[in-house]
Amino acid sequence: MMSRRQFLARSALCGTVLGLGLGAPGKLLAAASKGKGMGIQLYMVLDAYQNDPVGTLKTLKSIGYTEIEAIVTSTAETLRDQLKQAGLGCPSMHFDSLGFEPGIKAAHTLGARYIVSSMLPSIMQKEKGGGDPTYTLDDAKRTAEYANRLGEKARAAGLRYAYHNHHAEFGDVGGGKVFYDVLLAETDPKLVQFELDCGWVHAGGKDPTDYFKANPGRIPLMHAKDFLPGNAKDYPGAELGRGTLDYKPIMAAADSSGLKHCFVEQEGPFARMSSLEAARVDFDYLRPLR
Repeated sequence: MMSRRQFLARSALCGTVLGLGLGAPGKLLAAASKGKGMGIQLYMVLDAYQNDPVGTLKTLKSIGYTEIEAIVTSTAETLRDQLKQAGLGCPSMHFDSLGFEPGIKAAHTLGARYIVSSMLPSIMQKEKGGGDPTYTLDDAKRTAEYANRLGEKARAAGLRYAYHNHHAEFGDVGGGKVFYDVLLAETDPKLVQFELDCGWVHAGGKDPTDYFKANPGRIPLMHAKDFLPGNAKDYPGAELGRGTLDYKPIMAAADSSGLKHCFVEQEGPFARMSSLEAARVDFDYLRPLR
C-alpha cells in the first residue's frame, strides 16, 4: 500500500478524479454523539474500506469513532449513504484528488463544514506544469495568497477552508522565518484555518503544542499521527503511544486553543497489524486524553 503522501502527490500531479457523483446537496450528517467526538481519516483504513465499505465504517463506529474525514473514492452520494448506515458524521473532507470546485459540491453532499487541501504546494505546482514543489519564502507568500483565494471561494459556498501540512512546511525559508509561520501570518483568519498534522510537525522538527498555544482559534482540525523512531527517511507510521510523540500535552493545548475535530491518521505500512486493528489501538490511546 502506498503511503498517504505518495497517494496525495500522485492525485495532485496526475489530476486523478476518483469517480465523483454529484447531486443535490444532502442533509448534514450530524456527529453521532455530543461532546468531543473522535474521528479518523478515511484514508487510514482505505484498504479495508475498499473491500467492505459499510462493514469497515460500522467497525469504526463499534470501536468508538463518531466521525470520519472523507476522501471520495466512489461517489459522494454513495459515501454519504454508507456513513448514514454506519451512524458516522463527516464534518471535513480533503479535496485534492477531486479539484476544488467539485470538492465543494462533494462537501455539500456529505454535509461537511470544512474543505481541506492535503498538499496545497503540490496542487499549485501541478498548475505550473508539474514537478516537486519548493518551499522558499516567495513560495510561502504565494501559497498564502492562493489559500486566501480558496478561503474566499469556500466562504461564498458556506464552507470553511483549512490548510493541512506535511513536514516540509517547517523548514527555515530565510531570515529566521519558517514556511508555516508565514502562512499563519499572511492568511486572513476569516478565510483560512488550519488542520495541524501533529506527526508531520514533529517530523519537521517543531512542537505541535507550541502551535496550538500560539494560535488560538486558527486550528479547528488536527491529525493525530506518530512515526517510529530512527527511520526519518521513510517515515514509517506508528500506532499512537508506540512512537515518538506524547499526545497528553498536545491534546491539552489543542482543546484549550479551540480544537473542533481530531482525526486519527496513521501512516502505513501496516505490517504489525491491520489498519482496523491499528485504528482500535489509536482510539484506545487517544480517547482518554480528550
